[in-house]
Amino acid sequence: MTQTIRFDVDADGIATLTIDCPDQSMNVIGAQFLADLEAAIDRISAEDAIKGAVIASGKDSGFMAGMDLKAMEGMLLPPPGKSLDMATLFTRVFELNRVLRRLETCGKPVACAIEGICVGGGFELALACHRRVVGDNPKTQLGLPEILVGLFPGGGGSQRMPRITGVQTALMYMLQGKLFAPAEGAALKLIDEVVPAGTALEAAKTWVKANPAAFAQPWDIKGYKVPGGGSAMHPGFAQTFMGAVPMMQKEAQRNMNAPIALLSAIYEGLQLPMDRALRIESKYFAKVIAQPQSRNMVRTLFVNKQAAERGARRPADVAPSPTKKLAMLGAGMMGAGIATVSAQAGIEVVLLDRDMTSAEKGKAHVEAELQKRVSRGKMTADKMAEILARVTPVTDAADLAGCDFVIEAVFEDPAVKAEITQRVEKVLGADTIFGSNTSTLPITGLAKAWSKQENFIGVHFFSPVEKMPLVEIILGENTGATAIAKALDFVRQIKKTPIVVNDSRGFYTSRCFSTYVSEGAQMVAEGVNPALIENVGKQLGMPVGPLAVGDEVSIELAHKITVATKKALGDAYKATAADNVIEKMVVELGRLGRKNGKGYYEYPADGSAKFLWPGLSEHFPRAAQQPSAAQVRERLLYRQLIECARCYEEGVLTAPEDGDIGAIFGWGFAPWTGGPFSHMDTVGTKAVVETLDRLVLDYGDRFTPTAQLRDLAAHGTGFYSAAKKAAA
Repeated sequence: MTQTIRFDVDADGIATLTIDCPDQSMNVIGAQFLADLEAAIDRISAEDAIKGAVIASGKDSGFMAGMDLKAMEGMLLPPPGKSLDMATLFTRVFELNRVLRRLETCGKPVACAIEGICVGGGFELALACHRRVVGDNPKTQLGLPEILVGLFPGGGGSQRMPRITGVQTALMYMLQGKLFAPAEGAALKLIDEVVPAGTALEAAKTWVKANPAAFAQPWDIKGYKVPGGGSAMHPGFAQTFMGAVPMMQKEAQRNMNAPIALLSAIYEGLQLPMDRALRIESKYFAKVIAQPQSRNMVRTLFVNKQAAERGARRPADVAPSPTKKLAMLGAGMMGAGIATVSAQAGIEVVLLDRDMTSAEKGKAHVEAELQKRVSRGKMTADKMAEILARVTPVTDAADLAGCDFVIEAVFEDPAVKAEITQRVEKVLGADTIFGSNTSTLPITGLAKAWSKQENFIGVHFFSPVEKMPLVEIILGENTGATAIAKALDFVRQIKKTPIVVNDSRGFYTSRCFSTYVSEGAQMVAEGVNPALIENVGKQLGMPVGPLAVGDEVSIELAHKITVATKKALGDAYKATAADNVIEKMVVELGRLGRKNGKGYYEYPADGSAKFLWPGLSEHFPRAAQQPSAAQVRERLLYRQLIECARCYEEGVLTAPEDGDIGAIFGWGFAPWTGGPFSHMDTVGTKAVVETLDRLVLDYGDRFTPTAQLRDLAAHGTGFYSAAKKAAA
């Protein structure tokens, strides 16, 4: 046995390669695994007694998750400070392709027995086998999702998948990072056989025994043709790329390296024999991994995200405290959404509202969300009934007895929140952990309504709760370790990603997100063409333009928050032209946003597409001299960056990792950057400060660099390196 693969040969001469990477919850591809796999291939090829082989997993967690992304940078790239040699990088990148190519040309049939998750490099390993057998389990996921973390399939996936299922289908799945179930994989011809769960190994052995000569891949047999066409001269192939390129550009807005590389690798590779095609793929993969974009995205979207979900910020000395019965205060959209994900996680939910009509409406929302899953075949009717039975609508706080965790999502008014908080404490007692789902109100102030402030914490969800992955945990000045642990355990139960921040008006996400919206409104005040503002916002990589998102969140809400903030800060509040735009839209024009069908956009009653309100130019006249797209992009980007930096300097954020995760998953900050702190480190803090100083002269003090940022720039260091040094 090697370190990662157990090699056994049965009486029929069939070798079983059981992958079991030590000290890993899931099998991953690392340097040791590749060495062990090559040693196993040597034995399969050399020993006449071995008639074929089956590759399986020794872990209950699944078959294989793919490349060890935590170790990938160390495996492929030189140490910090050392120059990057592309020839060396190519050789290292090509190692996976070289070994997998040896596997599929070893001269013996090799089958893959998949039970559970098989994605990324794990699925590329499966594609290099001569037969793929999968145990039928509803939790099994297959596919190549690398594009979602700034990479693309670099272990032959970009070449083998289109040769099996056709270019158009392969592009659709790889460009979206779309995973699929066993039956779907069989329909795509990517899976050869689906068998009952737990029987894949025996089925794979049976095939190998019955097919001793089935050791050639289709693309290695003379006369093979790519399904649907694989030649540049084939009309279907040309048409596919004519559509794929503009569609990709629309989605990625020319910000992402990996989709462009993927399209190039497929287009060029399919014109060549497999050995040459794999070198083409590795060439493009090396180009992608050499750029900081992929490393930033892997760090934030995979490594740090996983660390957060596994409890990186959880107090280690507090015993696990899963929620069994949740008191959900408020059955509106947020409360009902939280009830939905909680019930799905197996938690009993008592859904409280002021009257039974409102409480029942909240449960109806839960039912509607579950029904969507049933209609899509993702849930059975029986399972839906089981989940729905966990939600109990009530109107009397006394019915909350027995709940071990509280989440409040009532109207954003301190007095309203204080009243319900005190009422609930009389029933549950102050030892129960109380979480407030406020988006802007300081937790320290709200905690005064709970007699044990150490048990009060902010638990900020994002709308729609069912889809948004982030939960922002906010610590008040007196929040204790038990409350932090309870909140993080709950977030883990409902399978969301948490960040932990300290108290502040607007906290981290709401505060920084609002700068994107307000900068858009500021430009409207200055007479910038609204279409320019919106298009550049999307080109930056944001989900929608700042005016569109202002409508979605509600211009009226922005006005209420502004009024409340002015009242709280008094003379310290610094008014902006954006405030005037918002006030005029709400107070004078009655344009509240999408909620009343009119905001920066018009929302036709017939349901047709929204469009920018023509009256904007009447009430906010266009400037004769319009800025360039680059100038608008810079303002929208750097206004967010500096607010993130302020949150870090003020201690609202305690780690750049939380800042990057919160930005991307909380308000959709351009994913191609890896997050605001990754982006500032990549651009260089010195260059960031220089740009901000210029923006201050052009647009005002809101762009003023922080003292901390200037200090980092002066020392030529970044946020991550400084944080790492401080922690050492």
